[in-house]
Amino acid sequence: MILPTIETPADLQALSYDELNQLSQEIREFIISSVTTTGGHLGSNLGVVELTLALHRVFDSPKDILLWDTGHQSYVHKLLTGRRFGFKNLRQRGGLSGYPSRNESEHDWIESSHASTALSYAHGLSVALEAKKELIGHGGNRHVVAVVGDGSLTGGMAYEALNNLGHSDQRVVIILNDNGRSYAPTISKLSEQLTTLRLNRSYLTFRDRIRKLVPRMPKAGQAAYAGLHGFTKAVRELVTPHAFFENLGVRYVGPIDGHNIEALEVALKSASTWDGPIVIHVLTEKGRGYEPATNDELKMHDFKLPPRLNDEEIAPQSFTQAFSDALLTLASADERIVAITAAMAGPTGLLGFQERFPKRFFDVGIAEQHAVTAAAGMAMGGLKPVVALYSTFFSRAFDQANLDVGLLDLPVVFVFDRAGITGDDGPSHHGILDIALCLAIPNMTIFAPSTTQEIPGMLAKALSLSTPSAIRFAKTLPQPFDGKTGDGLEARKIQQGDGSLCVLAVGKMATSAFAALRLMGEDAKKITLYDVRVLPPDPNMIDDAVKHARVITIEDGTRHGGAGTLMVSEVRSRAQELERPFPTTRILGVPRAYLEQNKPDLLLAEIGLDPEGIKGALSRLLNDQPEFAPEAPEAPRPNFL
Repeated sequence: MILPTIETPADLQALSYDELNQLSQEIREFIISSVTTTGGHLGSNLGVVELTLALHRVFDSPKDILLWDTGHQSYVHKLLTGRRFGFKNLRQRGGLSGYPSRNESEHDWIESSHASTALSYAHGLSVALEAKKELIGHGGNRHVVAVVGDGSLTGGMAYEALNNLGHSDQRVVIILNDNGRSYAPTISKLSEQLTTLRLNRSYLTFRDRIRKLVPRMPKAGQAAYAGLHGFTKAVRELVTPHAFFENLGVRYVGPIDGHNIEALEVALKSASTWDGPIVIHVLTEKGRGYEPATNDELKMHDFKLPPRLNDEEIAPQSFTQAFSDALLTLASADERIVAITAAMAGPTGLLGFQERFPKRFFDVGIAEQHAVTAAAGMAMGGLKPVVALYSTFFSRAFDQANLDVGLLDLPVVFVFDRAGITGDDGPSHHGILDIALCLAIPNMTIFAPSTTQEIPGMLAKALSLSTPSAIRFAKTLPQPFDGKTGDGLEARKIQQGDGSLCVLAVGKMATSAFAALRLMGEDAKKITLYDVRVLPPDPNMIDDAVKHARVITIEDGTRHGGAGTLMVSEVRSRAQELERPFPTTRILGVPRAYLEQNKPDLLLAEIGLDPEGIKGALSRLLNDQPEFAPEAPEAPRPNFL
């Protein structure tokens, strides 16, 4: 076994190519074993094994800066930089992050869990190193390398960065990992020979000499050179996307077999000497060595496995499936309904819609901004667009939602999956900002279902509105409580109390609040409980809340500027209008912090949003005790060396 002997990238230098091929197989076996146990991104990492080995043999990390985009293809990089033992707790508290993490290792420069950002980081780092005279060719010996692809080049920000890199001629090596999720020009012997030629320093020197001699050549010689140049240019553009990159000022070489370590090293070493931005186009097979991943054609973003369930565990039906079923039903009756997503058709429940209505389905790639403004255009034209995103990715398109949808008051329906605390994907994936962001957009209606039974009615209502709306729901289904559902834009009163305390619970927190009441004994009879359902809040609910001595709001979004802030403001304003005493108010929500990875229920417990924590908050408020708002715990710093 070679893998146990690899603790740092330097340990790779003495290996022969036969040994490197053996190591590649061991790495694939290790990753398959780990990820099929803990869950995580599998396909992308199996495809970059040889590429990662070549990168770490040619470049000297962390002196040379390696940036991964998308970040979920960095598992092999983690293995080669001393974090092998952390894989037993991958994506768990105290274990490895599923993305690069600056807290884990000096080899991780960015935490690239949102795609299409690495080229912008690379430009900035290159400028900084040049200013300090540390960049190769500018007084130093450090390189900046960005590994992109795996869908990340479907995001507009990547092209903005490419344009700027070419314009500024900044020295960055760009590895385009083309695994069929971006574009895939055909590789052939001709393209391989042209690539070898374009990397050959003797050829480049000879070509430059010829170019300088042309002005002094007789006309026949000039014509011959022009003909030869025209032929090579035509052939080159036939087999490579050369023109696209070089028209931006970025040199292009490739495509190269991404599973041939020796060929990769030759290309990388040559690219490292280029004074300016250069793209090395590498063809890899996503999921290589694991048939379920290589056959996964439906999920553009990545083949991702959930953790194994114990035998007694039964995966509950998800909000996502309820949304998928409801959308199909409504779309079957109304051909104006269209669905849009950003490389997340499977995770957001749109595969059934795509299959049933392919001409009404639009996957724009990792381009949330475009998705939202395109939806605005569709709404202008009389369609009923439904934009399905992860809650965390909505922040990337807030400007478009605000000014392209909200300002024009267009009936676009946003559906935010993975809202609230999501768990094992870490701080970048918690969906805790969507409520606050949407509430900042005038005339936007936000629906927060507490159970899956709420979704069909909410989706139908959202599609009937003439203004923007959003539906947000959690990753999995909370336990149902009283079996009832609300209607329209009204809140639902679950329980009437004696006027001591009114609880306004948003979305899945209604379930947790209901469970908290079951723990409170006789005190539960003092409490009025509302399933808020819709924001801005139902005026009748606010009128009732004002009649109580105390009011507490509960949400699984940020408590700063979120639903609680709005509802407390509404309660106080209404009390002033009615000339009633202001109720004592409290806001329960997610603290202003980046929450580390952990199981969702454990994270909610740590910040006081589980039934026990809510029970404690309600009891303290009933007894007029000081407010207790637990902050996010500081996660232990991993040590995998």
